[in-house]
Amino acid sequence: GPGGAAPLENANPLIYRRSGERPVTAREEDDELPDIIDDREIFDMSVQPRSAFLNPTHLIRSINDPEHPLTLEELNVVEQVRVKVNDAESTVAVEFTPTIPHCSMATLIGLSIKVKLIRSLPERFKLDVHITPGTHVSEHAVNKQLADKERVAAALENSHLLEVVNQCLSARS
Repeated sequence: GPGGAAPLENANPLIYRRSGERPVTAREEDDELPDIIDDREIFDMSVQPRSAFLNPTHLIRSINDPEHPLTLEELNVVEQVRVKVNDAESTVAVEFTPTIPHCSMATLIGLSIKVKLIRSLPERFKLDVHITPGTHVSEHAVNKQLADKERVAAALENSHLLEVVNQCLSARS
């Protein structure tokens, strides 16, 4: 009714088991060797920060869903296999899968992933955040918005939208 919360679009989402913590290799522990950023590291930056820019609080896997008290990983919106990193070419591509094909939160989820990567990675990285092909009715329009630097910047100047994004990125207590 009036003043009440809107009903959830996907009231009973499937919940997936979180993947285990990533083991730290001897190479990663060696401060003499250059750090190579790999797919798993982008997905799960929960290891101790080995480089100044790797902030362990920035985890794609633990981004909160805007509608549910669950993470994007628990809803299978983000999966490690859909994160592609090329350290040599300084590119990071993340595909995300909305829980339902008409999810109105798709742009917000993509924006949250993009903001987390912008805040976490060195500026040299070119970021590509997009919907897994064929999983959303407005896939093309959402991808176009997420790829447009000006539109992303304008969205983040909207204080209400920035607050919602920050809630998605904040650690759950």
